[in-house]
Amino acid sequence: MDHFPSAVLLPESFQGSRNDIASQFGVIWELIKVLLIVPVLKLLLCVSLAFVVMLFVERVYMGIVIVLVKLFGRKPEKRYKWEPMRDDLEMGYSSYPMVLVQIPMFNEKEVYQLSIGAACGLSWPSDRIIIQVLDDSTDSTIKDLVELECQRWASKGINIKYEIRDKRTGYKAGALKEGLKRSYVKQCDYVAIFDADFQPEPDFLSRAIPFLVHNPEIGLVQARWKFVNSNECLMTRMQEMSLDYHFRVEQEVGSSTYAFFGFNGTAGVWRIACINEAGGWKDRTTVEDMDLAVRASLKGWKFVYLGDLMVKSELPSTFKAFRYQQHRWSCGPANLFRKMAIEIIRNKKVTAWKKFYVIYSFFFVRKIIAHIVTFVFYCIVIPTTVLIPEVEIPMWGAVYIPCIITLLNAVGSPRSVHLLFFWILFENVMSLHRTKATLIGLLETGRVNEWIVTEKLGDANKIKPIIKALKKPRIRIGNRLNLLELVVGAYIFFCASYDLAFGKNNFFIYLYLQAITFFILGFGYVGTFVPNM
Repeated sequence: MDHFPSAVLLPESFQGSRNDIASQFGVIWELIKVLLIVPVLKLLLCVSLAFVVMLFVERVYMGIVIVLVKLFGRKPEKRYKWEPMRDDLEMGYSSYPMVLVQIPMFNEKEVYQLSIGAACGLSWPSDRIIIQVLDDSTDSTIKDLVELECQRWASKGINIKYEIRDKRTGYKAGALKEGLKRSYVKQCDYVAIFDADFQPEPDFLSRAIPFLVHNPEIGLVQARWKFVNSNECLMTRMQEMSLDYHFRVEQEVGSSTYAFFGFNGTAGVWRIACINEAGGWKDRTTVEDMDLAVRASLKGWKFVYLGDLMVKSELPSTFKAFRYQQHRWSCGPANLFRKMAIEIIRNKKVTAWKKFYVIYSFFFVRKIIAHIVTFVFYCIVIPTTVLIPEVEIPMWGAVYIPCIITLLNAVGSPRSVHLLFFWILFENVMSLHRTKATLIGLLETGRVNEWIVTEKLGDANKIKPIIKALKKPRIRIGNRLNLLELVVGAYIFFCASYDLAFGKNNFFIYLYLQAITFFILGFGYVGTFVPNM
């Protein structure tokens, strides 16, 4: 076998300096960089740019659809038959369908009264509605309080049922499934679901139910979330921006064009026959709501999203609760995609175009690519190119397209346009956890089935100033440190400093700001901090 000349494999600086340790390390670094790092970085860059383009096309497409929907006024009331429920002079309230309202909860001390009270206040004939409180609480004190609240409403003539289970099998999906097995549910046609922190307005059922009554092909009516604590802190404002885009654009596009979107797990009304035909609730992933929606869609059922029907809810205001929620919301869809991709492809009840939409747009672009490319491109590739000048990022990929995507996202929350730059930095940090969770879901490893109920504070924050006045909170630095954010932040800070001192990319301004954001979240100085009293 012929030997390659040393000049081919080694830089010229290697010649005559073999005995110099520093030079040898330099040569080794050059070898590793040329043979390994540069090719890998170029590959990551190419893949990232391809993903960015895919995300850009998806955002532009949805923007065009939303504009057309607004221009042509394609409201649900025009696309489907809708007539208000009216009293029958002869039959009385018997013309109203029987509705079950399920409220799943788990140790919801701060919000149980709000959710139960709102459900009992729904304006629907009292003999045509059943309120079902599904309490999986492990705290006996809270269970007693919830049961007492149910008894209080029952004494007022409300048909309310307090249901508990011996084992919390299947978490929320298990509770909902068990609730539908009760004998009194057989008389119900529809089921409305509200999480413990959701407070529907009295006219919720009268606005949603007619779509199901007059359109037998509709299996789900989904309402929009309205956040009561969006102004609590900067972190809740960032969440509002992301979720407003989801509801005002993604859900609206799915409803208007394909009659399919992912059920949000709450603030919706299902046709019980649709749930049963789809196979009922399953706990195989942490997104049982999306799982049911996909299976029901594959059976041919249509969904309707009502953007003007809003239900008050609470955003997680502590960073710890938000991280757990984002893990579940990112890991679950990826794991569901792994489980259902082949089933979707083989399905014969829906069109090829709808299957393409579900697999490519709904799952691949929004639930997988969007998370991975945000972290890999903006937090790994861009900082690393500062250290590896052999790899250059085109301006259209680094600046132009990302800016357009960001501006399109602003459509969801016009009141927060001035916060877009902060939103970008915050979302880039959160993409670290979303990417990790997405990979866990795809590979089905580690915390794939971890389910931690999102902590709700309810009115707890209203008494926080009083608590502080009475007792100074004990803050343990270990409770606030987030090592992953600190490590990534340190790397980006190093890259920024290198770019400022030796680089030519002028990325250091963005990198410094991004590193500072990682440090802020890494040290826990974000959201509401609830001290251990």
